[in-house]
Amino acid sequence: MNRRTGRQEAARRLPLLVATGVGLLAILATVLVVLQVSDGSGPDCDVRLEVNSSTEKGDLLAELAAKYNSSGRELGGGRCARVSVSETSSGVAMDALARGWDEKRDGAPEPQAWTPTSSLWLTLLAAKGTASDRTVLTGDKPVSLATSPLAIAMPRPMAEALGWPEKKIGWRDVLSLTEKGWGSLGHPEWGRFSLGKDNPHTSTSGLAATVAAFYAATGRSSDLTLDQVRDPKTRKFVAGVEAGVLHYASDATAYMAHLAEADAEGRSLSYASAVAVQEQLIHLYNQGSPTGDVDQLGKGRKPKVPLVAVHPADGTLMLDHPFVVLPSASREQRAAAADFRAFLLEPAQQRRFQHFGFRDHEGNAGPELAKSVSLPDKGKRQLSLIDPPAPAVLGAILDSWDELRKKARVLLVMDVSGSMNQSAGGGQSRLEAAKKAAVNALDQFHPDDEVGLWAFSTETDDHPEPYRQILPPRPVRESKDRLTAAINGLNADGGTALYSTVRAAQRAALAGLDTSRINAVVVLTDGKNEYPADNDLDALLKDIDATQLERSVRVFTVAFSDAADFETLSKISAATKATSYDARDPAVIDKVMVSVISNF
Repeated sequence: MNRRTGRQEAARRLPLLVATGVGLLAILATVLVVLQVSDGSGPDCDVRLEVNSSTEKGDLLAELAAKYNSSGRELGGGRCARVSVSETSSGVAMDALARGWDEKRDGAPEPQAWTPTSSLWLTLLAAKGTASDRTVLTGDKPVSLATSPLAIAMPRPMAEALGWPEKKIGWRDVLSLTEKGWGSLGHPEWGRFSLGKDNPHTSTSGLAATVAAFYAATGRSSDLTLDQVRDPKTRKFVAGVEAGVLHYASDATAYMAHLAEADAEGRSLSYASAVAVQEQLIHLYNQGSPTGDVDQLGKGRKPKVPLVAVHPADGTLMLDHPFVVLPSASREQRAAAADFRAFLLEPAQQRRFQHFGFRDHEGNAGPELAKSVSLPDKGKRQLSLIDPPAPAVLGAILDSWDELRKKARVLLVMDVSGSMNQSAGGGQSRLEAAKKAAVNALDQFHPDDEVGLWAFSTETDDHPEPYRQILPPRPVRESKDRLTAAINGLNADGGTALYSTVRAAQRAALAGLDTSRINAVVVLTDGKNEYPADNDLDALLKDIDATQLERSVRVFTVAFSDAADFETLSKISAATKATSYDARDPAVIDKVMVSVISNF
């Protein structure tokens, strides 16, 4: 099993904290994985340096660390360093550093150097350090290892319909298409304009896209002010852009994977119209690696309809991949970090960054990238870059997004079969643990989000149907107390009527579909289908298949306990273009539920 394959499996089993509530302090879990990717192989050196990297360049840095370790470089006095690399999504790493790194809790060794995707995270981390009266960054100026601008990835025919590459395209075009649809450009067959966008509390592309939209709303490229962020006209513009979002993924590669599936089936123009991503991911997609698996670069199936990189003319951010030394580093480790950083900036290593779709640390695109993502003039055209906002302004942007984001209409469907009475450890049953997690998850919804509740098991004397509606979707501000009481009042009995319930829940959500909201079903179960009256998985998958429905609702599934049929649950979610979450270890159910809610 290669590192990336292992990471994808680990991503299923290690959901982390993701931010969904209101405010900057709500950085919680995401399904992005924390993983040790290099063991620091090489000569036996007495200076050990742990580097934590953002996920999209973790494999590459591990490769380069191994090369460094075997290079025979010396720090002086005959000493040498061994570098190890672990990887964590930037938002999660920022939160871990702000709290004080805990190797057991955070799943990776405490780093002495950190390289997130963007210096935006350094701005947020510095603000958290000030708030906690604790130094979390040194005063050293960060050095960029590589660069990659935020881009809007679009299927080539759609970009051309907008006038690409001759016409300048920006966030105002995104807003216009969101309001008018593709019919306004003579392509009614493409339907509504749909935007793929990540959660800005954990994803760099989500954060950068949110910042860029605020700048575009004001027409500025620098010195954005708090008053401008709070201006009603600005907020209306940003809310309009957010209205086109499909759902808020925790990792843009989820969108890329679904795009690749649609392309393989000849439906590349029927899923997302555009995805806000780091330019490098567009290169990986076009080279047959939609999930970011660098081992598949140039080896996987290339798309029939490639994506092009549209760089917003009204402003985009250059993601600078900074390398910073942390206060935890000793004097010797600081010397090792400086030497490793210098090694990474040498031409041979910079060329490796370019090979994998990054631009070098000075912003120069390599020939592979220029050809792959169809950069005009071989990437020489000037980008319309905006300056990163001041710390207070960046904080206000995130707070505003919590209010302006697209709201949700979610049906929570909970398994109450008899097996939920079994122990989940810690002196509680599976049902008790699930109820507690569901109640806690309610706090992550916005007051204007609508949430309903179903329960399911096989037929009993109390409910002749294998599922039942307990509460219809209503705004959380009105129904939170009733939802809490209803969840706490659930009791377990009977078997698991999974297929019948999934079909009925999706149909109910479709019947009440609100196109102004993110419509979804969340199914939590600890078992597999035990309902003979409806036991045909192929028929279910056909009935809920998003490609066969004029309108569709995503079904997010949560496997709770080792008895859960995770493979089948994954197929159910995949059929609806959603994600399946792994909580087969009951200890992680709280984190998993927060991860699920982050989509909304």
